[in-house]
Amino acid sequence: MPLPQPVPDLVSLDLLRSVADLGSIRQAAARHLISQPAASMRLRALERCFGIELLERSSSGARLTDAGVAVSQWVAPVLESMEALLAGVGALRGTGRPPLALAASLTVAEYLVPRWLQRVRSERAGFAVSLRMGNSEQVAEMVRRREVELGFTEGSAAAGGLAEAIVGHDELVIVVAATHPWAKRRRPLDASTLAKTPLVLREPGSGTREVLARALAGLGLEPVPLVELGSTTAIKGAVEAGVGPAALSALTVADDLRDGRLVAVAVRGLDLSRAMRAIWRADRRLSPPARALLAAAGAKPISPGREREAVPAITTTSR
Repeated sequence: MPLPQPVPDLVSLDLLRSVADLGSIRQAAARHLISQPAASMRLRALERCFGIELLERSSSGARLTDAGVAVSQWVAPVLESMEALLAGVGALRGTGRPPLALAASLTVAEYLVPRWLQRVRSERAGFAVSLRMGNSEQVAEMVRRREVELGFTEGSAAAGGLAEAIVGHDELVIVVAATHPWAKRRRPLDASTLAKTPLVLREPGSGTREVLARALAGLGLEPVPLVELGSTTAIKGAVEAGVGPAALSALTVADDLRDGRLVAVAVRGLDLSRAMRAIWRADRRLSPPARALLAAAGAKPISPGREREAVPAITTTSR
């Protein structure tokens, strides 16, 4: 659905946040390196866009109205999302000779890498990366061939020659269109019923497909492909159009479930949890930029016995 018009200017929203932080238009203007009259003009334009008064102005200065306080708080996640978007786009574009070459599976690249880059860049000026994307199998191969220093994958443990660390956990969700018969179920689905039903699947080599196949294999079952698609967006579109059910990351379908475009279907006795992993060549010492990104990602050693393979001498951060 398109955004309702008019859409507020992000720079003006950032300026409003600065007024809330600093307590005056003059100080906010100084932070943004513009004149106070220019800042006042931007804020008045923002008020016209919203159709509400954001500031009470008087001879002694200006302060946020109650509505202005509320809007300044709602603005924060919007600006954080934009900062993450710009960080991710910057990684895809690359600049000059970036110090860190990355590869990431599609889910990790879309939903997690931009946040990690944003954290690192808040502490390290000039931090730049080059980001390539593929499925988990392709990412692992890029790391093995030394095309990238660091990779991020979903699903099973890294193969021989690669060191790894856990950077998060996720769970697959079986989703259907709101019009699908399963959408009205009150009881969990049997895994055998799921296995007999043709599914919209990711291509072979995808971490998402591997997790589903491994979970079903543990019950002596295997998934039946109806159609194979190469992106989460394409799969969501197919499911919403009623092509068939799919297994997708909970990260990727949260908005769709909330807005009712897709419906989650519980499956009895099927473990669809998975780990997100950082991987790198075990024979390679990680560069400082790589170690900084792992710290921002909250990388955890796989086990005490493999701690030296994981992330030596970095400080993990909570995510």
